[in-house]
Amino acid sequence: MRCARFRRTRRAGAVALVSALTLTVLAACGTSSSDDDADSRASGSSDPAAPLDPRTKVTITIDCMPPAAKAAELKQWKEDVAEFNRTYPNVTVQGRSTPGQCLEPPRFTAMLKAKSQPDVFYTYFTDLPQVLDNDGAEDITAYVNDRSVPLLKDIDPNVLASLRHEGKLYGLPTSNYTMGLLVNRKLFERAGLDPDSPPRTWEEVRTAAKKIAGLGDGIAGFGEYSAGNTGGWHFTAQVYSVGGDVVDASGEKAAFNTGLGKQVARNLHAMRWEDDSMGRTQLLKWGDLQKQIASDKLGMFLAAPDDIAYMVQQLGAKYENFGMGPIPGGKATLAGGNSYMIKKGISPDQVKAAIAWLNFKNLTVGKGQFAWERTKADGLPVGVPQPNFWLNGSKSEDDAARAEHATMPVENFRTFMDNPVAGKAEPPKAQEIYKVLDNVMSGILTNEDADIDKLLATAESQVNQILAHR
Repeated sequence: MRCARFRRTRRAGAVALVSALTLTVLAACGTSSSDDDADSRASGSSDPAAPLDPRTKVTITIDCMPPAAKAAELKQWKEDVAEFNRTYPNVTVQGRSTPGQCLEPPRFTAMLKAKSQPDVFYTYFTDLPQVLDNDGAEDITAYVNDRSVPLLKDIDPNVLASLRHEGKLYGLPTSNYTMGLLVNRKLFERAGLDPDSPPRTWEEVRTAAKKIAGLGDGIAGFGEYSAGNTGGWHFTAQVYSVGGDVVDASGEKAAFNTGLGKQVARNLHAMRWEDDSMGRTQLLKWGDLQKQIASDKLGMFLAAPDDIAYMVQQLGAKYENFGMGPIPGGKATLAGGNSYMIKKGISPDQVKAAIAWLNFKNLTVGKGQFAWERTKADGLPVGVPQPNFWLNGSKSEDDAARAEHATMPVENFRTFMDNPVAGKAEPPKAQEIYKVLDNVMSGILTNEDADIDKLLATAESQVNQILAHR
């Protein structure tokens, strides 16, 4: 979901290039290497399935290099490019540190339309339709295999599926997330609840929320969004959690005005108005619930695990005060993430160089973003359950390294990690749909006399109009 990534990179950047010999930071309007480097077309193997020949001379531009303000992340970027160049000494990596391209949807869209994206550009899983509509990404299916990406078989196929269209692969993941229930351990204990066993059903959430709200002093038991497209995003997550859909399998009709959709809406309305367990301040958007739970004024809300690192780094909270469980209901959970795509039309050698870099930086256990010992040494968080798109032996190896070098009590997230819920992708035209569903959430949470059937029927009609213009 763009909202979800809007949560992570649009707030501060989340996960993310440039050796001492090759570092070149280009301005946002700089020229792509595909335009200005004739040597970049120096030939390696003509077989797309063959990995990059280390002797090949090639230059690539790459999006979202950490800015100077992120000193530790930029240090790691430079170290990683230096190490990458030990294997590929003739690859020149030109990193672009242009926050607008990474953080602002309008600028990202403008970049695609102008064909000004760098050779390797940062996207969110939900960006694929927009990128393809603008003919912006290279089909890398023939380039990606167990030679160019040795751990390919250990990457969760559901994550890779988010980057495929009609059987063709257009990107490689850098992070992923699934939503769970984030809890304030301190408030759980004060209310006589077990923070190591967060609620697993929505009925249990309602019961726990009443107990926490009963502590008084303006404390809410459960929080929800209802503005800035985040209300619609969370309504979608809740519908998924009980086994429903927001859009039908054809992608052409709304599917939330059902018994399950009404169940979600009525439960929220009851918590807000019958139980008074959601607090009186509503029309909340991303950032508001994080502030509430970090200041011990909120017991729980739906979130992705990286919210925890954000609250510690940006809001001064402490890791030990938080825990996570799987999303209540457990039928499915909203999943999303981030990736890099490769600009359509660059040379085959540039494509190979890009894949070699992405494999090293983002898809190798113990290297790049998964070098947890280094991450800890640099004062960055270790132990957040995600990104974690690994399966099989790679998952075991990475999990062990996270635990060994953790900077937080990973046992607080054990319930979330040990009870995974199947991830489900966001609906098509997600942001437009979420904007409509904001009205459902705001109506439920701000109007005690809300007509739920009418709210859902109106939203259904509006979403059908959106889907009719795909």
